[in-house]
Amino acid sequence: MTREQAAAKARALVAQMTNEEKASQVVDTSPAIERLGIPAYQWWNEALHGVARAGLATVFPQAIGMASSFDADLLGEVAAAIGDEGRAKCNLARSEGDRGQYKGLTFWSPNINIFRDPRWGRGQETYGEDPFLTSKLGIAFVKNLQGDGPFLKAAACAKHFAVHSGPEMLRHSFDAVVSEQDLEDTYLPAFEHLVKDAKVEAVMGAYNATNGKPCNASDVLLEQTLRRRWGFEGHVVSDCGAIRDIYQHHHYAEDGPHAAAEALKNGCDVFCDCADGYVIGALQLGLLSVEELDRAVTRLLTTRFLLGDFEEEPPYAELGLDDIDSPAHRALNLTMAHESMVLLKNDGLLPLAPDRVASIAVVGPFANAVDVLEGNYNGTAGKYVTLAEGVMQAYPQARVYVAEGSAPYILDNRPNKQLSEAVAYARACDVTVLCVGLNPSIESEEGEVKNPYTVGDKPDLRLPDGQREFAEAVAAVAKRLIVLVTGGSSLDLGPVGEKADAVLTVWYPGARGGEAAADILTGRVSPSGRLPVTFYRADDPLPEFTDYRMEGRTYRYMKTEPLYPFGYGLSYTHFTYADARCRKTETGYEIAVDVTNDGACDGREVVQVYADFTSAAVRTPNCALCGTESVFLRRGETARVTVNVDEYWCRLVDAEGRRVPPDSLKFYVGGHQPDSRSRALGCDDCLCVDA
Repeated sequence: MTREQAAAKARALVAQMTNEEKASQVVDTSPAIERLGIPAYQWWNEALHGVARAGLATVFPQAIGMASSFDADLLGEVAAAIGDEGRAKCNLARSEGDRGQYKGLTFWSPNINIFRDPRWGRGQETYGEDPFLTSKLGIAFVKNLQGDGPFLKAAACAKHFAVHSGPEMLRHSFDAVVSEQDLEDTYLPAFEHLVKDAKVEAVMGAYNATNGKPCNASDVLLEQTLRRRWGFEGHVVSDCGAIRDIYQHHHYAEDGPHAAAEALKNGCDVFCDCADGYVIGALQLGLLSVEELDRAVTRLLTTRFLLGDFEEEPPYAELGLDDIDSPAHRALNLTMAHESMVLLKNDGLLPLAPDRVASIAVVGPFANAVDVLEGNYNGTAGKYVTLAEGVMQAYPQARVYVAEGSAPYILDNRPNKQLSEAVAYARACDVTVLCVGLNPSIESEEGEVKNPYTVGDKPDLRLPDGQREFAEAVAAVAKRLIVLVTGGSSLDLGPVGEKADAVLTVWYPGARGGEAAADILTGRVSPSGRLPVTFYRADDPLPEFTDYRMEGRTYRYMKTEPLYPFGYGLSYTHFTYADARCRKTETGYEIAVDVTNDGACDGREVVQVYADFTSAAVRTPNCALCGTESVFLRRGETARVTVNVDEYWCRLVDAEGRRVPPDSLKFYVGGHQPDSRSRALGCDDCLCVDA
């Protein structure tokens, strides 16, 4: 069904509805209108890294981990699997008459906000700090989740529009003040590309205001930018409770009816967690016209027609129980977990073959924890493999001693549990695997948990207090030390990181995370993940959390040396780059380079292309990622890798928000960005080619 056909059907249906019936359809829990054959629909569903909050599903690595793969093709396979499971779960629920929350086909994913500040608790949900990488991965996710059939397999939603990345404590009232330059250079590109290139079906408005206007009532964002400039044709949904925020916290409207009118008039079509009485009140007070309400309802019904919600024989009816957390999806999950993990340090201990070690201590609060496999917005897997279980399975001939040790954080100075046990194990064993970092009770969304730091955000970039004493005590006695770091954001391990022989960031690695980590430790898989965010030093001053200017933020504009740079990650093999060439194309540039695996084992390489600009009149970034491709090479194998760079990413943004050509442009191509820190950490230099 085409959008034009779906819209015509929607308009015909809206013409038969009363105003009260129309008002009932612009809230997330839309009741049935039986006289018109309209079934009930619940708009709220989640699929950030698997179908969430509705029972059994494949739990893939958290979004920030999948971003570390830099692999859009693999993420597309994951999204297609999520779409299949979403349809299957919807089919099963509807066969039992269940049309409740988390059972529909409108998935409020992906989160394509820019992870501009490492303290943000929801950064784990994003694809990192870079506009290009976020755009490329977001396009792959949306296209494959929605499918390419005559009906949408599912409807994706790009969120949170716009300029949203904490602080969580202030999100309901905060006004993110940002320049036109930073808007167009950093905060809007991913949304623009998901609208234009992926045809995303929905966009969610953020809680905060942007430049003085609540995002769900902003004509600048929703009408002028989203619909007029970019040609968006889908529907806009508010974040949950955000319509109340318009009057209760932003004080932009005097009450509920006025807030609902502001939102509907300016392009928000469906309200999450809001009473339809607001809408009727707005009509009765003359704040909202029937035509404006009709427009919103028509957009919503158009999406439902595109999903096949009114078909006698619904599309994708063949998907069912066998498609949920299936063997094929579990295998895909393991592959994504392999590609997501980032080896930050290796003094030669890894890979550690099973026959090289007789005893292993696996210690730390997350050794046997399931929540660090899941992250937030997660489903429930049929089987989990914790970090300790993964080590035990991978080293069957070794004695493996497990001590979970400290709490994730300390309240009221409680002593560390099992500290002496963990230290004794570390002192006695050949190798110690220390499992520390963050979990969803430490970094999270406002309202999800209460922790001793704030509501979701981190106060700093150090290990939480409750883990620091434990980790340092273990590190002091360990003969050889491997640190597995969980979480969704930048951490500085301090003395523990300095003492460690190897550091592997596993993020929130999904249901098979322990198995994937062990595969890397043993060398069955060579690590290939790259950091999608900068890892800052804990002692370096960060800009104020509430300052949304990009000055001093992310690899593109920071002025200090990072702990680990964006795009960085080690391998067990070695790749050489040669014969880099650049040619102009109709849409931009084509960069081609020979990549050779001249190291010790097979492995995947993430080829990265960075633009280096000069301009006398426009603020320029240090460099900017503008292209990337993955290639798997056998030992000794060479491949000619071609990376296409769109002209869009070769422009600078001036103070008025216009994309303008630079004075000069050149490209760097290699396995990392062209910074001194990457070279100091053991990566070869990037090759430079003229544009």
